[in-house]
Amino acid sequence: MLTQVGIIGAGPAGLLLSHLLHLRGIESVVLEARSRGEIESTIRASILEQGTMDLLNEVGLGARMLAEGAVHHGFELAFKGERRRIALTKLTGHSITVYAQHEVIKDLVAAHVAADGALKFGVTDASLHDFDDAPRTTQPRIPL
Repeated sequence: MLTQVGIIGAGPAGLLLSHLLHLRGIESVVLEARSRGEIESTIRASILEQGTMDLLNEVGLGARMLAEGAVHHGFELAFKGERRRIALTKLTGHSITVYAQHEVIKDLVAAHVAADGALKFGVTDASLHDFDDAPRTTQPRIPL
């Protein structure tokens, strides 16, 4: 398969990069070793900073995050039995949102599928070669 960009790993970074490239008319393929079910169900915590929240909203992927995420304007630290509040919004003008990583992945995969993007699951033995000439990946094995 020939494409302009090959991305190894369907985590939040790889999927978001692929989506941003798509919005600019650049083709990519995302290669992931695990299944779609595995990446969408592996529970991982996630706190999204303001810049990430803004980017997801800007590219049309923030609706579920806004509806289901928990916005926090600060947090508390405990040290030697004393709690101290860090008022993020008051100090920085920004907040954070608690929105699990697997939920971000679900949103990104859905956008990728809706855009008919090339996303291959179950790919093994993918590796990169020829960085100085014509970068390429090995012909990965993709289960049928």
